[in-house]
Amino acid sequence: MRWITGIVAALLVITTATTAEATTGPTWRLHPTGSTARLRGLSAVSPLTAWASGSAGTILRTTDGGRTWGQVAPPNTATLDFRDIQAFDAQHAVALAIGPGDSSRVYRTDDGGKSWQQTQTNTDPNAFYDCMAFFDQRHGLIVGDPVGGRFEVLATDDGGRSWQILPNAGMPAAQPGEAGFAASGQCIATSGPRDAWIGSGGGAQSRVYHSSDRGRTWQTTATPLPSSQSSGVFAVAFRDRDHGVAVGGDFSAPATGSAATSQNGGRSWQSATVSGYRSGAAWLLGDAVVAVGPNGSDLSLDGGRHWRQFDTGSFDTVDCPTPVTCWAAGEKGRVGTLGID
Repeated sequence: MRWITGIVAALLVITTATTAEATTGPTWRLHPTGSTARLRGLSAVSPLTAWASGSAGTILRTTDGGRTWGQVAPPNTATLDFRDIQAFDAQHAVALAIGPGDSSRVYRTDDGGKSWQQTQTNTDPNAFYDCMAFFDQRHGLIVGDPVGGRFEVLATDDGGRSWQILPNAGMPAAQPGEAGFAASGQCIATSGPRDAWIGSGGGAQSRVYHSSDRGRTWQTTATPLPSSQSSGVFAVAFRDRDHGVAVGGDFSAPATGSAATSQNGGRSWQSATVSGYRSGAAWLLGDAVVAVGPNGSDLSLDGGRHWRQFDTGSFDTVDCPTPVTCWAAGEKGRVGTLGID
């Protein structure tokens, strides 16, 4: 309880004081990984156990709070880019590699990365997987860029051991140029047993797609985030089925960021401003949300309506497995956990 109280008090400092005035507040405590890969995939299980994945066939695992890391990727995958990973504990994880054609693949391990099974390989040259999210240890979704004018969604009901491409009759037509961003593994989010959201950009409007039946049917809502080939919604995160945030901006102009909030499950969105392009977001305690990007990290204490930057280091993705535990990962093997100084 003291730790929780201390977190809340320190978070309040960063949102009420100017940079010069603030003497304490949240900070990222870095944990050297020994890797130079760009880590865009992250799944934090607890304060001690986390998995991170990224370029050059990299999958890292720690079980001691980041003090030591093991490279546990499948053999012969050095050319793959593992943009997303979902871990259920220290032994069981599902990893998503992205890219054109058969570079988009899925692997699963049940022994902490000692061995892996390749459970899905894309055979469509027009398909490109983007990100992955699970409802529970059995049910999960992968979203890929539009094929035939509609986003492609794959589903698993057995923890990633097998995947099926869902019929697209319940998926609205994509806008010309619309796609997902494989920047952080967070272009899809889930909450509860059936609700999922997809963030998009690249079209005339940035949009959020919502499904309440595990991806069988979807509805779309435009967001106030700008949209272009390099801008839109890069990450969505929902605290529950009603309260969500969307963050993004333009990765070609990282000094400019944008965000939005929803209090009705994504049926409508209200504009907010972050300190720069943000590719990842995660909920902390109560209404606290953290967002990360290549030029810094922002914190909100009011559900994403107002943000304040608290760090200028580079991260691509963030995951908070408990209300007071957050991990972040990014370029050059950079991994940190949120602490208070």
